[in-house]
Amino acid sequence: MSRSQLAPGVEVVAVPGRGLVVRTADGEFLSVRTGDADPDALLARLSGTAANAPDTGLDRLVHAFEGAGYLAEEPPRPQWPAGRRDIRLVGDPALTRPLAAYLRVEGAEPRHAEPGAAAEGQPAAVVWCLDGPVPEGLWDTADRLPERGIAWLRCHREGWQAYVEPLAATRGDVTSSHVRARRLAATPAHRELSAYWNGPRAAGAPVRLTAPAAGLLAALLCDDLTRWATGVPDTGPIPARRRLRRIDLRTLTVTEHPVLPVPDVAPMPGKAG
Repeated sequence: MSRSQLAPGVEVVAVPGRGLVVRTADGEFLSVRTGDADPDALLARLSGTAANAPDTGLDRLVHAFEGAGYLAEEPPRPQWPAGRRDIRLVGDPALTRPLAAYLRVEGAEPRHAEPGAAAEGQPAAVVWCLDGPVPEGLWDTADRLPERGIAWLRCHREGWQAYVEPLAATRGDVTSSHVRARRLAATPAHRELSAYWNGPRAAGAPVRLTAPAAGLLAALLCDDLTRWATGVPDTGPIPARRRLRRIDLRTLTVTEHPVLPVPDVAPMPGKAG
């Protein structure tokens, strides 16, 4: 790749009668003042199809693109560290199968495990995927995994909504119990939500988790794991360790919500006298 090639998501468009414009990675259009430089030559240079022959006008424009952050940085692809390749997958195969496929492509070594044996042998991370609500207490033991140096990631479905919770890797990160407490605190229907989680409940025809929906959930989980394992910085306004994602399985729309750990409750003071 030539150093003058555009960064992913950045494009230059020739507009009839208006010259060249840049379409940024955020979808904005900005005019390009080419001066005496040949617009076609600039397009060829930025597409990587032309040699970087000396040309004062083109060099000036390319440097301007570089200064604006519109050129590819060509960073080396981070490799999945050997010490973090052992990933244990627990839960419904409809979600763990596509997740395992994505993780293998990235360089991890995922293995399916039963809940009680997922942490045996000190894996790097445990991922638990449920195609349904989380019963009370199911994830309480797994919430202690970060204290043992094991990363902990999970997702579950509630009707047509699925939730991808933030990855917890160290003591003090957001766990499933924190997410439950924050969700109950954020809704006026906290009694109803708690009853829904704990059942019993009647349901209509089962929600079928489609292949695209399962693939999206698996891709989000894989991206979180890959960034944690390789140290790639977060993207987006909310840090990954503090981000709860809600996915509408009918439209595959993803919304992000900040979530913080819940402090331990201080013990009640003893009565005097």
